[in-house]
Amino acid sequence: MSKLPPALQKLALPVIASPMFIVSTPKLVIEQCKAGIVGSMPSLNARPAEQLDDWLAEITETLAAWDRANPDAPSAPFAINQIVHKSNDRLEHDLQVCAKYKVPLVITSLGAREDLNQAVHSWGGVVLHDIINNKFAHKAIEKGADGLIAVAAGAGGHAGVKSPFALIQEIRQWFDGPLALSGSIASGDAVLAALAMGADFAYVGSAFIATEEARATDAYKQAIVEGTSDDIIYSNLFTGVHGNYLAASIRAAGLDPENLPESDPSKMNFGGNAAAKAWKDIWGSGQGIGTINEVVKAGELVARLKREYAAARARLAL
Repeated sequence: MSKLPPALQKLALPVIASPMFIVSTPKLVIEQCKAGIVGSMPSLNARPAEQLDDWLAEITETLAAWDRANPDAPSAPFAINQIVHKSNDRLEHDLQVCAKYKVPLVITSLGAREDLNQAVHSWGGVVLHDIINNKFAHKAIEKGADGLIAVAAGAGGHAGVKSPFALIQEIRQWFDGPLALSGSIASGDAVLAALAMGADFAYVGSAFIATEEARATDAYKQAIVEGTSDDIIYSNLFTGVHGNYLAASIRAAGLDPENLPESDPSKMNFGGNAAAKAWKDIWGSGQGIGTINEVVKAGELVARLKREYAAARARLAL
């Protein structure tokens, strides 16, 4: 049994919704938390930077009101994603705003910093750091992260290439803290499989793009509904870091998804097509979208995951 902090002990379903650039906003986060899973968003989605204060006020006040009205079904905690990469010149500002609202969970990406982890701990927050291999996992914990998000092959956005079996097995050889698994999880069966593998939580992202609350265009949502794993392209062209994207959006930008050039991995950039920006024009998505068949409310999606999770447990007599 993993050692879980109190904030992560009483979820209605062992799921953390991944923070999706542009797509995740308070509207989606609030509905995820009300449904009993961790809702999250990147701080960079608030633009201008001053909007982050308004958004965190909206989330905290709305969820507090929900909890007062629903004492038997309180909301799950929310998380804010901080991009630690040197290209993020808003990091210090956004961290101060998170401190003001005592954000319960902070998800760090693209770099681990000991001082940032200490800052989050100073207000009682929990840090989960996303990693793509065991080496980075060790570094994150050594620098003070409380838990890990194992980003395996098939995940949306900046995904790794490791099999989830390999990644989870290696991490569990030495780490008994909070561990979430990311990569193609879009059904309750897959949530249970993540736990059977040794993770504490499933990390679910792309399925929430096709929800009414997601800040995605109708075309983007429809591409998720119509797409399968065959429609996902792995490339570093658009940001300098390898990620998974929908082929349809790459074609719409005038590029051939089967013949994309390599980008400079030392830089965070938008590749060789100045008119096409990740993630606004080039749409991120994981390989698990084959099970997404319609656009629904976020609460309905979580309800489906709960039903499927319970059915999978019953089928295996767990």
